[in-house]
Amino acid sequence: MIHCENNCRKNFNSLKQTQLQISDLDTYLVGGAVRDSLLGHPVKDKDYLVVGADVERMLSLGFTQVGKDFPVFLHPESKDEYALARTEKKAGQGYAGFTCYAEPDVTLEQDLLRRDLTINAMAIAKDGSLLDPYDGQADLDNRLLRHVSPAFVEDPLRVLRVARFAARYHQYGFVVAEETLSLMTQLSQSGELNTLSGERVWQEMVRALAEPNPEIFIEVLRACGALAALLPELDKLWGIPNPAQWHPEIDSGVHTLMVLKQAVIYTKDTKIRFATLMHDVGKGLTPENEWPSHRGHEKAGIALIDNVCERLRIPNDYRKLARLVSEFHLHAHRAFELKPVTILKVFNALDIWRNPDMLDAFVISCQADFTGRTGSEQSPYPQADYLMQCAKACSSISARHFVERGLQGAQIKQAIIENRIAAIDEIKKAV
Repeated sequence: MIHCENNCRKNFNSLKQTQLQISDLDTYLVGGAVRDSLLGHPVKDKDYLVVGADVERMLSLGFTQVGKDFPVFLHPESKDEYALARTEKKAGQGYAGFTCYAEPDVTLEQDLLRRDLTINAMAIAKDGSLLDPYDGQADLDNRLLRHVSPAFVEDPLRVLRVARFAARYHQYGFVVAEETLSLMTQLSQSGELNTLSGERVWQEMVRALAEPNPEIFIEVLRACGALAALLPELDKLWGIPNPAQWHPEIDSGVHTLMVLKQAVIYTKDTKIRFATLMHDVGKGLTPENEWPSHRGHEKAGIALIDNVCERLRIPNDYRKLARLVSEFHLHAHRAFELKPVTILKVFNALDIWRNPDMLDAFVISCQADFTGRTGSEQSPYPQADYLMQCAKACSSISARHFVERGLQGAQIKQAIIENRIAAIDEIKKAV
């Protein structure tokens, strides 16, 4: 018992000593946590910066190293991220083309200088004081997204990051500083964006789609020329007219962002938001002499969606919904005019029998398209309830009933089809 108590006491003292040594580290709260706390925006993660230490010291204190390209560590207890202060030097193309220097002589100011935006280049010391060498607080107050230094142009990923921040903080009145937008344009024209992997572009894009104003992400990318470089299928829509009878806003690109804004009102599902963004890309293939008509754009858009999804390595569930919305959104708008057999064909294409949630996502996407037009933002969309009623009636018809009647094989399949068509017809008559 005495031996156990001695060991426990030694372990406790050792732990206490380690905690004291950790507390002696010259650490600062940095990055998004500082920015969002000052802004009053919810803080999700806390990142810390350590000045005057090296890898060996961090490991000796029980930190776990997780960074490959630069030294980042997890705290032994809280698991918060702690990174050594570092500088970076451009050594190649792309966002990964940097050499990192993370030795004890790197200062806080040097580390903050390498960051993208001034509002991300602030730190809070242990005593609660704000360290703001690059006027991030002033830009926060003035609602400006402004680069820290000319080194901004060394990392093409920053074009996407700034556009994403613009989408997140648009609700607070933030805009991209003109001089920063100029550097983003320079990056877009340099060809550096082509060094970004499709996966990395999609990672930023899907995060932007989850923001309160994803349409701002697209607008900023378009303003600096990045949309033409990364998503030419989408960028091409601006300047292509629609029939004024159905689209008072005329421009296909303007309409697309109106649809995306409506989708944001209806859902947080990024799959639906992506589908609405891509639903009209087929109009980019319409010959100019046929404008403003766009016959066949629904199916024409499918190949373009496939191209985007292949290039950006977009998950299949996003691709599937986007393809279906492109092909059948006009069917949904004309639902009351469609023959029951056509409605059943749409249900089969959506495969609502095995994936009933697909109809919900499809209908929401189509409603966003219908209301994403000037003057129609508050319009009702009774087609949604109608299609849901038809789907419910069809889903209640299964093979079991016909098996009990003695039907077999192809007879069962035909009986299901006929009865589902009849069920839709009954609902159509009642509308």
